[in-house]
Amino acid sequence: MLAIMVTVMWAVEVVDVVVPGLDLDVHGIRPRALSGLDGIVWAPFLHGGFGHLASNTVPLLVLGGLVLLRGRQRWLSVTAAVALGGGTLTWLAARGELVHIGASILVFGYAGYLLTAGFVERSPGGIVIAVIVVVIFGGTLLSGILPFAIPGVSWEGHLFGLAAGAATGFATGPSRTLEPRQG
Repeated sequence: MLAIMVTVMWAVEVVDVVVPGLDLDVHGIRPRALSGLDGIVWAPFLHGGFGHLASNTVPLLVLGGLVLLRGRQRWLSVTAAVALGGGTLTWLAARGELVHIGASILVFGYAGYLLTAGFVERSPGGIVIAVIVVVIFGGTLLSGILPFAIPGVSWEGHLFGLAAGAATGFATGPSRTLEPRQG
């Protein structure tokens, strides 16, 4: 499923580049514009060129693959929650002068989910995965959410993707009931 999603992203970019006069990127998230609301769905599939798509592909496959190890249904629910939650927050609060596009909302969302889920579940495997995510992707995650660290890049999409992923990690973690203390 993840491979299919990435293949669709590459196919969309090929079409966007090859077809003269076509500019699919205008269908990204345009904050607070009703005409940009559908960009919440389309933005992860749209990229500002092959370099942008290539820079998202490897972390998307690695982090998405780690989420997929938890099961196809979990991957689907995390992907939907991150795309819709992070996209909606981007639409509500991001800078209006940009059209926000790219799979990085999913990349940051998967990272946020894996970081949070590992510690919420308190499973050794989940914690190891969370530590690996920090070691491998920590610098990128930090620099990606800093305002204006890279001009023209949607740090808001990164931040809100990370937040949506973390919220999903908390929401899908084990329910905890408080045990009464014997005293």
